[in-house]
Order: sequence, then C-alpha cells, then structure tokens
Amino acid sequence: MTCDTDILIVGGGLNGPTLALALAQSGFRSIVIDANSRPQREADTFDGRAYALARASQKMLAALGLWDAVAKQAQAISEIKASDGHAGRGAAPHFLHFQAAEMEEGPMGYMLEDRYLRRALIAAMEANDKITHLSDSMVVDQSTDGALAEVTLADGQRLQGRILIGADGRASGVAARAGIRRQGWDYGQTALVCAVKHELPHNGIAHQFFMPSGPLAILPLPDNRCSIVWSEKTARAAQIARANDAEFLKALRPAFGDFLGEIELAGVRFSYPLKLTLAEQFIAPRLALVGDAAHGVHPIAGQGLNLGFRDIGALTEVLHEARLHGEDIASELVLERYQQWRRFDTTALALGMDTVNRLFSNDNPALRLIRDIGMGLVSATPALRRGFMRQAAGLTGDLPRLLQGEAL
Repeated sequence: MTCDTDILIVGGGLNGPTLALALAQSGFRSIVIDANSRPQREADTFDGRAYALARASQKMLAALGLWDAVAKQAQAISEIKASDGHAGRGAAPHFLHFQAAEMEEGPMGYMLEDRYLRRALIAAMEANDKITHLSDSMVVDQSTDGALAEVTLADGQRLQGRILIGADGRASGVAARAGIRRQGWDYGQTALVCAVKHELPHNGIAHQFFMPSGPLAILPLPDNRCSIVWSEKTARAAQIARANDAEFLKALRPAFGDFLGEIELAGVRFSYPLKLTLAEQFIAPRLALVGDAAHGVHPIAGQGLNLGFRDIGALTEVLHEARLHGEDIASELVLERYQQWRRFDTTALALGMDTVNRLFSNDNPALRLIRDIGMGLVSATPALRRGFMRQAAGLTGDLPRLLQGEAL
C-alpha cells in the first residue's frame, strides 16, 4: 500500500526534528508537522531559554552530525554544586560537589541556548531529502485503526504514513485523540525562568540551591551569563512574575547570593506551572509518544529534554532493528518493545525527582538534618560521588546506541 511517508511526526519543537534526523540516518522517510511558523522557529533573539544537555545527549547530537553546528555556542559544565539552605542565610555546611575531572568521558554535560539548537535542527532537516518539514500546519484529526496512520490538517490536507509519532508536548493532541490518559499532580510551584549577566566568571560551575519554597538552579552560559530556573510557591511566584525587572532582581538576589558579583537580566522572563504528568501508555495502535507528550517531570535536575532524547534513541533503534528483521514497524509487538524500554526508566526518574523535590522543599528540621548528612556522605565517598556523576551525565542504565555516540 502506498503512503506519503514512513513516519508522520506531529511536533516541530526539539524532539520531533531530532527524531526525524535520527530516523533519516536509518533510512526512514518522515514528515514533521509543526504548528509554529518557520520565522518563529528560526528567531535569533535570545529569549532566556537554555537546556542542560547531559553528556549522553551530547553524544547523540554528535552521532547525528549536529554537534559541530552548535559546539561553539555550548558551555561545558565542569562542576556541579548542590546545597541546602535559606535565601539570604547562605548554604548549609554539607553539600554535594561533582567535578568533571573525575570522569573519563569529560564534561558531565553542556548548556546550550534554545535558539542555537532549534536553528541547527531546522537547517539539518532542510538539507535532508528524507525529511519533509511542514511549518504553520495544525493537525485537527487522526486515524490509526487501519492499515496506515492518517492525519488531517487544518487546511483539509490528509497525510498517510506507516506510523504516527506524537512529539507535541504535555498537552499532546496526538495522545488525546488516541484516548491516552495522563496521571500526575500539581507541585504547587511555578518555575520562574530567565538569564542573567554577571560581573565575575562562573568557571563552568552549575549550582543547585535547595530552599524550603523550591530549588534554584544557576546554570552557566557563555560570556559571563547564567540561565536561571527558580521554583517558587505558586502564590509568591505569581507576585514575582508580575513585578518589573528591578523588583524581580531584588527578589532574586537573596537566593542568588553575591558569589558572581553584580547581576542584571539578559533576555526576557517567563514562567510556567510545575506538574508531574505521565501518559498511562506510551503507545497505541500505529502510534507512539516521545518527549513531553509521554512524560513531563520537575525541572529540578534539568532532565526533560534528556529524557526525550532517550526516547528518540530507543524508538529509532527499535524501528531500525524491526525493519532489519522484516517486521512491520507499526506492529503491536514492535511498539511494545519501545514502551518496555522507556516506560520504567522514565517513571522511575520522574518519581525520583518528585521525591527529591518533596524532601528538600520544606523546612522540617529533622528532614534537613537527614538530607544534609546524606549530601555530605555522598560528597565524601568517591564511589557514590562517581555514581551520581555518571547518572547526572546520562551514562547509566540501558542506553540506546545513539546515546552511546554510535550511529545506527
């Protein structure tokens, strides 16, 4: 039976295009359906968004031929410091300190601005004859119960493929139309996101400061800048979000401290509510979910995009192996292999981050003593410290070959 492409991918953010490029490397044709316009995706203005790419994710980008296009704009993370305390009172005496020099693989990860990664993905898609990129296109209907997957666009156009992939975020229309329900809960926290310029060099050190109201991540960017992900109780976050820039900085400074000297905003500010959301199924007939369409986790460890890249590596490998063995790539048995590979790992990490957030986002003296002793113990024990470092770098577990840096 003829069809327009092998894979229909709904979602043109980061996961959809990355998946298309991974599949193209394995010989699959795909159509990426993007609700946003091309100018929106290619905008060069710094808007404060940046991602913590684990070492394994960087290896995958290299295996896909993308890393060279963004390497000069990336900031290596040479150290990670995690501490517990109160805004304005300084950190507790016990803290975690991870140094990349202790790892054979090099930096634990890299910080990369959203604008550079998006533009590199678009350029790579446009240069690949196995990928069709439809921008400014909205899917309004889908069918996956026949011999092919089919989507209907807002302009009436219909497209058919062997399988449909939802890479369209936490409010995934692909998942909703397939009847896939979600489980999760609200954290009662909001993430305030921005970037700051600072007076003193950060030396590639990422900081995670745990406070009773929520964690503050200070993540290094090139040119004496840092990305800020500040989790606050919802009511206070709303007040801070409404404040002007000067008032925002005044609220941030007690938590941020003065270790980087004077600070000023760089780019715009934005915020979003924090929720845990997991799809009950990652698959349905002729359909699979990747990235935030399958799972949305707390940003406490910056793992959202890294989890999506693991999905992409696993799904690409499963489909690649299925075709080599003459299987229908959209069969239930094939898709179930993907779900079994990714669902437990994703759920375990999501619940692990949930536990860490609950353990640290409080001012209980007994819990504070336990967690501070625990951090001191891990930091003082080389084997435990290296284990945590490798986990933060995404180098543990059943890794897809792409995340090991191997092309399929």
